Amino acid sequence: MTVMFRQAAILLSAIGSLFAAPVSAQSLTLVNLPVVYVSSPIVQQTHQGRAIAPVPAVRPTTQPQDQRQQLAAVRPQTYTPAALPVWKAPAYIDRRFRDYNRGLAQYGPFRVLDERRVALVGETDAATPGYFRAMMRAFPGLEQLDMVECPGTRDDRANLKVGRMIREAGLVTHVPTIGSVRSGAVELFFAGVERDIAQGAEFAVHSWMDAYGREAEDFSMNAPENRQYLDYYREMGMSAEQARAFYDFTNSVPHHRALWLGASEMRRWTGRPQQAKTPVQRKPARPAPTLAYANVTFS
Repeated sequence: MTVMFRQAAILLSAIGSLFAAPVSAQSLTLVNLPVVYVSSPIVQQTHQGRAIAPVPAVRPTTQPQDQRQQLAAVRPQTYTPAALPVWKAPAYIDRRFRDYNRGLAQYGPFRVLDERRVALVGETDAATPGYFRAMMRAFPGLEQLDMVECPGTRDDRANLKVGRMIREAGLVTHVPTIGSVRSGAVELFFAGVERDIAQGAEFAVHSWMDAYGREAEDFSMNAPENRQYLDYYREMGMSAEQARAFYDFTNSVPHHRALWLGASEMRRWTGRPQQAKTPVQRKPARPAPTLAYANVTFS
């Protein structure tokens, strides 16, 4: 009789799992990509006085030349984002290069560099919201999140929760020149109250995929699976049209591929205000030669 009850319990559990909502994921760690390698140091966690043993980082292997050329050929051509709302910039964005292999404490993928700056090095998962909460309790003065080696997430719902926590904490998101922000990590970048990108940084987007292999195009746009992303973009300051345009843009390539963006291309989607150029009044003593200048914008 006990065996029969046990078998019945196992059967009911299996049936229940079929109806459970699968967790979608966006991560580019599972394929070979040309990314910035950052080793995992041993640092002391200050929360509750316990040391966290970091997971050793695996250096990505070299991607075959034909695959790199195939990914490089996928470029944004059809989407023109509208201007996003301008967020009030913080008093100071620290763009000085840091040694991201060292820090005061480690909370999951978050590496606290000093009392003001924290780096994201690694992918997020279901445990990341708890790590972020503990980190902010221990370091309430944090103001800036440097996104260094950010392959994405293994749990989209937890990832969106982390994004809302970043916005609530009022953090700036800064991608340094060696920064690589891919897949689900792009959502975290948009969470910054100010989004700052250094020249040389790279981004990559693609469609999400759930545990059953379904992607965004397998659901209607009003389905909860798609609405959670559109609603998130609205919370981060996009209009309904901007949210839909960016979401369509990220889903323009399937999960097994990637659409790469450089710093200048990604800035089109950030809503970062362009500084107006003030004409300089000159009084030349003699006629000046005509010069041609390139239209270059620095940020």
